[in-house]
Amino acid sequence: MSTPPNFRSVGFLQQHIDSTMHFYHPACIDPNGGFFQFFKDNGDIYDKDTRHLVSSTRFVFNYAKAYQSQPKVEYLAAVRHGIHYLRERHKRDNGGYVWLLNKDTNLDETNHCYGLAFVLLAYSCAYQAGLTEAYPWIQETVDLLETHFWDEQYGLYKDEISADWQQVSPYRGQNANMHTCEAMLAAYDATGETAYLDRAVLLAKNICQRQASLAGGEIWEHYTQDWQIDWEYNKNDPKHLFRPWGFQPGHQTEWAKLLLLIHQRVNPEKQTQSGFVDKAIYLFDQAWEKAWDEKNKGLCYGYDPEGNICDGDKYFWVQAESFAAAAMLAQVTGKDIYWQRYQAIWQYAWQHMIDHKYGAWFRILQQDNQAYDDCKSPAGKTDYHTMGACYEVITQLTRKK
Repeated sequence: MSTPPNFRSVGFLQQHIDSTMHFYHPACIDPNGGFFQFFKDNGDIYDKDTRHLVSSTRFVFNYAKAYQSQPKVEYLAAVRHGIHYLRERHKRDNGGYVWLLNKDTNLDETNHCYGLAFVLLAYSCAYQAGLTEAYPWIQETVDLLETHFWDEQYGLYKDEISADWQQVSPYRGQNANMHTCEAMLAAYDATGETAYLDRAVLLAKNICQRQASLAGGEIWEHYTQDWQIDWEYNKNDPKHLFRPWGFQPGHQTEWAKLLLLIHQRVNPEKQTQSGFVDKAIYLFDQAWEKAWDEKNKGLCYGYDPEGNICDGDKYFWVQAESFAAAAMLAQVTGKDIYWQRYQAIWQYAWQHMIDHKYGAWFRILQQDNQAYDDCKSPAGKTDYHTMGACYEVITQLTRKK
């Protein structure tokens, strides 16, 4: 642990992506189909058979972005390999995608908007990387979302529907809408179709402005069927993997990043502040002020409606999304405070969250930065967040103003 590198250097960021990819590639590729999804800290695979839709799609993202950055034939082959598994194993005859499976057994066929968002992201990134056959599957997935999940009355997506498309859960959540917004931006970037950008803008406005106005300007996670805040949902299960209770600083900074990406696309010639920029500043600043751990460093996982930490754990993705947002805010505002925060997050991650021996990031640490276990990447974690954040900062540092 000598002198830390220059975290704002494009060369460093690319090198870090490469070292993270090295942890997964080529070991994650299952020659029989899809990707292995459960890795110990040292890279050992501890479950070869269970597959989650989120990991299956995120590995496609990883390889598509890697191929665009460094056009190695094996990266494009891995994209095609992953897309084939999505089409042949996850996709069902009724249009849905299997959420969780083990070999030939479907463990959970529930239809999740969150899962379809990543299906859309995977197809969009695959097409952008050169897989022309993925083009019709982008619209196919959007049509599936529109048919089953879109709620015209509220201008947002429903969350969960039964395997046969008959029972719609009354639960509504911002997280599925956030990742659908991300996927719509990717679809727009891949195809140039403005309808996808329009939908991303609408989702951003409805979550970050209308819904946030119900919670003092910040973004609460959980809602009732008519999009009223459900303050009690999972209150007794604050560490729920996909639906934790409390304000999520990582989601606030992730939304800040998305708002700034939208701003760049709808105002390409105008990099002054707009409503999107103002909201991004507010969400990031609130997350930082309430979640940054002055003693142990790093951003904590969640805080309650009074602004008190309710989950002090340190998650890899929270730090990653936050350094990407900080870099973008530094660029658009010209304020050095955001570069200082970018530096602080990276210094923390470099010291505690990045595995300098085997590569990639540890998934979760206790508030005092001690490990819980030696499971670096269970299902859901493919370091899509960390590498994606590095790619985004590289894009921001090299884009023409």
